[in-house]
Amino acid sequence: MRFLIQVVKRASVDTGGRTIGSIEKGFLVFVGVSDADTKETADRMIKKAVNLRIFEDENGKTNLSIGDVGGSMLVISQFTLYADCRKGNRPSFIKAGEPGHANELYEYIIDELRDTYNINTSTGSFGADMQVSLVNDGPFTVMLDSDDLF
Repeated sequence: MRFLIQVVKRASVDTGGRTIGSIEKGFLVFVGVSDADTKETADRMIKKAVNLRIFEDENGKTNLSIGDVGGSMLVISQFTLYADCRKGNRPSFIKAGEPGHANELYEYIIDELRDTYNINTSTGSFGADMQVSLVNDGPFTVMLDSDDLF
């Protein structure tokens, strides 16, 4: 599983000409799922993301988590996080999870953020053509990969 996390001042996602999700201060999280991922993988990734201390404290040090600052999350499914560009010029996506499995874990992540961690969470639409807008803060971007963390 991969989370590409961007600290944002605001972010939104549109599809079909209308805004379907938006947040102010918080994380824009792109989520990539592989077929090997499980709910246990998702639980560990969520816990890591929620506890990342990447917001500045009163001394300008990155020492606060999203909960500490009352931030929100905009969570977008993104199978392209599993793009393999090693051969040729056209990326391969064979490592990306099967859509049914990926959507199940995507929805699980959203539910956990809302219900277990009480994070105000907005979403994109799984599998839709989306336009994402953001004002990156810092910029501060972090890649979490379950293969590297566990």
